[in-house]
Amino acid sequence: MTVTLRSLETAVPPTILVQPEARDVFAAQPGLTRLGQRLVRTCFDSAAIDTRHTAVAEMSTSFRSETPVFFDVDTGLLLTPSTKERNDLFTVEATALFIEAATRALDACDGVSAADVTHVVTVSCTGFFNPGPDYKIVRALGMPASVQRYHLGFMGCYAAFPALRAAKAFCEADPDAVVLVVSAELCSLHVRTSNNPDTIMGSSLFADGAAAAVVTARDLPDTQPGMVLDHFETVLTPVGEDSMAWNIGDQGFEMVLDSYVPRIIDDHIVGALEPLLAHEPALAGQPYRDIRHWAIHPGGRSILDKVEAKLGLSEDQLVPARETLRNYGNMSSATVMFVLKHILDQPAAEPSESICAMAFGPGLTVETGLFTKVSPGSGRTMEGAAAHSAVLDNAARV
Repeated sequence: MTVTLRSLETAVPPTILVQPEARDVFAAQPGLTRLGQRLVRTCFDSAAIDTRHTAVAEMSTSFRSETPVFFDVDTGLLLTPSTKERNDLFTVEATALFIEAATRALDACDGVSAADVTHVVTVSCTGFFNPGPDYKIVRALGMPASVQRYHLGFMGCYAAFPALRAAKAFCEADPDAVVLVVSAELCSLHVRTSNNPDTIMGSSLFADGAAAAVVTARDLPDTQPGMVLDHFETVLTPVGEDSMAWNIGDQGFEMVLDSYVPRIIDDHIVGALEPLLAHEPALAGQPYRDIRHWAIHPGGRSILDKVEAKLGLSEDQLVPARETLRNYGNMSSATVMFVLKHILDQPAAEPSESICAMAFGPGLTVETGLFTKVSPGSGRTMEGAAAHSAVLDNAARV
């Protein structure tokens, strides 16, 4: 059975943070030591980010409020809202992003409407409320009340992969299933001024965004690029449990992002890929760069640099990840979906093309996926794409 991602759409809040302007705001905060000021400038300037989006409208220099909660534009001060105040904004703004991304994905999927959806899987680690986003999507889009709903919460940057893996399992269990996967993260709700290097690093990287995908095994019109979900694997590295974490504090969620993380990834990425590529012996025996597309979660520039060098990938193969980082920053679990969309939107060189995807998160957890991009009007059906793996297998045996 072929399970295919049939549409993938994204959404971002309207307020844009320009990296040099955000840097100057954070560097000017009272209480920063000289070292803290240097760290702010270094982290923001070396992040390889031009713009990010935020759901906190107060962060715009054109926004005025008589009672600012997050940022007082008149004084230039970053304020210290409580976790409740941050989460209250999440409830409003994340709901809007979840619904917007879900609507776009369904509108883009020919042959599927809201009435066809059988499962909704939502993902977020930047806030909580209940009835949650899964419920809000079903109600807002007029889906059947019988839709099965699942929410993956507080997993971190890799959580899109468990969501897609669950969608694949649902479709394999029920060939008529239509699964809507939606991730929305409002990381910017939790930024703050601090001399702590982890906090400064997070403030320079994290942003807000959402992505949604329709996954099904149904035979649908072949009118746009699709992506067969071939294989998934999970690996826990033997070190790094304390190097990446996401904790709840009194003044928002607190990021732990040790500078050791890129080295951990450098040391263990080859081992993390082994169980995934074992599904495709022909790919496992080739140089990594022979896999045409790489969808790497851009957790930061140094992580992408390590992946590119360790796997011997070309600069072109890292363009989708680097462009996503440059234009949107790190949106936690939604980010790798933006990278995958970048790849799906590229002109295809072949009727079917392999994609290797990976994301990293607390644990330290490495989630990987092997997919096949299939172009519309190529003469290759989605079922034909599934045979692509068999062709590779046979080639390896000859």
